[in-house]
Amino acid sequence: MTRSGDSIDRRTIPAHAAESRWQAADGHELRRIDWPGAGEYGGGGKRGSLLFLPGRGDFYEKYLESLEEWHRAGWKVTAADWRGQAGSGRLGDDALTGHVDDFDTWVADLEHFWTAWKAESPGPHVLVAHSMGGHIVTRALIDGAVDPDAMVLSAPMLGMAGPPLPLAVLHSVARVMARIGSPKRPAWKWSEKPGEMPSRRRDLLTHDDARYEDELYWREKRPELAMGPGSWGWVERAYASTRELEAPGVMEKVSTPVLVVSTSNDKLVRHDAAARAAQRFPKGELAEFGEEAHHEILREVPEVRDRAMGAIADFLDRVAPPQP
Repeated sequence: MTRSGDSIDRRTIPAHAAESRWQAADGHELRRIDWPGAGEYGGGGKRGSLLFLPGRGDFYEKYLESLEEWHRAGWKVTAADWRGQAGSGRLGDDALTGHVDDFDTWVADLEHFWTAWKAESPGPHVLVAHSMGGHIVTRALIDGAVDPDAMVLSAPMLGMAGPPLPLAVLHSVARVMARIGSPKRPAWKWSEKPGEMPSRRRDLLTHDDARYEDELYWREKRPELAMGPGSWGWVERAYASTRELEAPGVMEKVSTPVLVVSTSNDKLVRHDAAARAAQRFPKGELAEFGEEAHHEILREVPEVRDRAMGAIADFLDRVAPPQP
């Protein structure tokens, strides 16, 4: 998607992008980053506005390459943290464990942000989200909290990888674990040394060594971005929210075009749940990958990533064309 000869520095915030803060309805401050519209790259004027939301333990710095590419294609681009992640504080008892009281909190934050962002940006309006972000925006969509013209889900966490047990059983176990101790305590092991990355983490995320190293660079440059395991409270609430997504008829009532980008090689989220969602959405489509892609498809080796970005561009050109 990047034009030949146009390089993108994945380790520098672009000069034309502006980082700032926004306030949730209760006053909690969260980070955002904005690119202005870039009609000169699209050749046909303004393309519209695109809001990107990352996954659990994620931060927008990891996706600067994709955000800049969408900007160069003519989109007015915005990305933001989730409450309690990256540079937007923590909700647990320490600086590494990812905790939330309920996924409804994130849906409410998104609704508040979406209302203001949509009012101040040109259409069409598109939501793109990765992993846990994909879960939250799907919840927001079926709850009527957002109304995008199109939505793209990258490796969405519509089902978590884990024991092959019924969702109700997994939720019951998590509910017990959240009650027998502090729900803010880590649900899984991070590393023997605090803050040290697990040795096999890269093999779960991407085949691209350089792009994986980009994440480590940003964690070192901005230590506040680092996050480790989720809490037992997060796990229990994730299962509870997944049960809402699995309810009969909730996805089937959605009229928004949705592209699901997923890989059968994903070891963090369930590909079968993502593929099923693409079938459940009345205007759902699936861009499917296999062994060539790990979980972070938008940060994969160039030939895989280019295919994913191309599928997204084709989808948006068809279902959310530029407004006259």
